[in-house]
Amino acid sequence: MNSYRQFVSAFANLITNGKTLPLGNVPPHDKPVSQAAAPVALIFSPHPDDECIIGGLALRLMREDGMRVINVAVTLGSKKERQAGRLQELKNACDWIGFNLEQTAPNGLEGINPKTRSADPQRWAGAVETIANILIKYQPRVLFFPHELDWNSTHIGTHYLVMDALKSLSPGFTCFLVETEFWGQMAGPNLLVESSTEDVADLIAALSFHVEEVRRNPYHLRLPAWMQDNVRRGAELVGGQGGAAPDFTFATLYRVRQWRNGAVKEVWTGGKQLGAKDSPAEMFRSCQQMNLK
Repeated sequence: MNSYRQFVSAFANLITNGKTLPLGNVPPHDKPVSQAAAPVALIFSPHPDDECIIGGLALRLMREDGMRVINVAVTLGSKKERQAGRLQELKNACDWIGFNLEQTAPNGLEGINPKTRSADPQRWAGAVETIANILIKYQPRVLFFPHELDWNSTHIGTHYLVMDALKSLSPGFTCFLVETEFWGQMAGPNLLVESSTEDVADLIAALSFHVEEVRRNPYHLRLPAWMQDNVRRGAELVGGQGGAAPDFTFATLYRVRQWRNGAVKEVWTGGKQLGAKDSPAEMFRSCQQMNLK
């Protein structure tokens, strides 16, 4: 008898049983209260739900280091009939997990993709100004946004939107850039961040508040498997080819760099693996000190 059959069946049963769990109807829980003067991390989400999918590090910065995490709703999706509903779902998700929410426009920005950037420069310039104003308003320490090859046209558009907004600011503007992946894998991530079981469960619970989206496709139930596969990939992409895998169960891959003096700067050589007991804020602090020398 194949001794792995029960092991695989347990995974299949988890998905089946997960489909019976409530969508969004999760009791509220204690959340840290962010101080107005706390350092800010901005998540530039191409669509409502991205804030939960890639939010492992942002959640840790909020919970462990007291940072104020603000999700910027770049778009509310392309289906106009769903935009109001998606905004309400997004508000519910952010409220449950403890992220603040910043809207770019009542119905989100439209046409955030490479085609608009090249074919409609006036419209693109208006969107860039909107993002630049948000950066000036919050003076964030950390930015989360998709990498330039994240497959989905709005994800790619969001990458260039944020980068163009950064280029429009004064040379003195400085922050850490944390590029994310979901649809398209990064070839060169340099950070693997472990998430605890509690954090993963809370990210899934928040993601379930995007009710109509996960009802259509229950991708919230597959988030743990995606984060497990990140450990597999990150072991060598971040840890080095042939390196031993870290003893992580769940993790998210990122590419960390810094915006300084009007350009992107590398912050370390090789890769880093941030365990559940390591301090994310200390990682950024030591990186800042190293780059000031």
